[in-house]
Amino acid sequence: MTSHHLHFHQSLSELSAQSLRRTRRVVDGPQGPTLEADGVKYLSFCSNDYLGLASHPGIVDATISAARRYGVGAAASALISGHAQAHETLERELADFVGMPRALYFSNGYMANIGAITALVGAGDAIFLDRLSHASLIDGARLSRAEFSVYPHNDIARLEHLLAKCRSPRKLVITDAVFSMDGDIAPLAALTALCERHGAWLLVDDAHGFGVLGPQGRGSLQHFGLQSDCLVYMGTLGKAAGVAGAFVAGHADLVEWLMQRARTYMFTTANPAMMASAVSASLAIIGRDEWRRERLREGAAYLGQRLAPLPWKLLPSSTAIQPLIVGDNQKARGLMGHLRSRGIWVPAICPPTVPKGTARLRISLSAAHTNEHLEQLADALLYAASALAGDAP
Repeated sequence: MTSHHLHFHQSLSELSAQSLRRTRRVVDGPQGPTLEADGVKYLSFCSNDYLGLASHPGIVDATISAARRYGVGAAASALISGHAQAHETLERELADFVGMPRALYFSNGYMANIGAITALVGAGDAIFLDRLSHASLIDGARLSRAEFSVYPHNDIARLEHLLAKCRSPRKLVITDAVFSMDGDIAPLAALTALCERHGAWLLVDDAHGFGVLGPQGRGSLQHFGLQSDCLVYMGTLGKAAGVAGAFVAGHADLVEWLMQRARTYMFTTANPAMMASAVSASLAIIGRDEWRRERLREGAAYLGQRLAPLPWKLLPSSTAIQPLIVGDNQKARGLMGHLRSRGIWVPAICPPTVPKGTARLRISLSAAHTNEHLEQLADALLYAASALAGDAP
């Protein structure tokens, strides 16, 4: 083994020793409340298909119809010949859906965040980032070459202090709307008011709120009834919408600027037009089927009640993300393994994705989960706690 390869071998061994080495499972068949992985069928609490739309027959049919019309590849960037009528229609629908003047469709959320941040600010400007922000937001801040400060999670007072002393010509505050590992919601009304007062933009990553929060699932800004020229809104379309891609919405001139300067939009092949048509079909269902969001609320309330006796803390969350804090990496992975042995797939999330000492099971709810599914999960977790305490038969 060469010295170059030896370095990686040793580093991978260290990850394994710390229970931090990630692995993949090979999934067969459609996404849904159950998944087949490596030939075994599992009850799934591991996906972001919050509304149960990833395999919806109406969306599948729209995709097939669009594939017949447009083919399966866009074949060029959107600024050359890859922007189809389906993309144009979807961007208008997305802007209307979230109540913003204009929207721009990106390949995925990571590229949307990096493209927006690096187009909005640069050297000499300032970024203020919530400590629990998603990796794509952190990477975008680093790539922008702007100076950036990290403020404590949802700490409005600290952020106001940082903004008050900032003398940079352009200021950008960045936050998730729903934080992906804790399931809590950012104080968006207070953040918007603060940014208006200090002449800053507010970029809201609503990856886990779009489709779930707000009237008709129109997102976290609508959830709080917020409208402001300082707002830049990013929503993803591979989670609650069940398809793929992402979009950034905001003031018409701001979105036009992103189209001109966001490198992750300019220099990549456009998403297939069939995906845009699929999202259009999904938007209609999201706006129509209120029962899907009600089902999520009922599921979160049920788990909060059933899991209260556990020795591990279920963080308070009214969203589809229900984190169960275990603490130790090995214990979290052991609990994941116990559930898997009972045919239930819940991922263990360990550092560096979450802070040291807060390893957890990230339970993701879906509108497709039945009462029986939730009971099965709760019973398995309660049994695991009894087994660890030596009380189980």
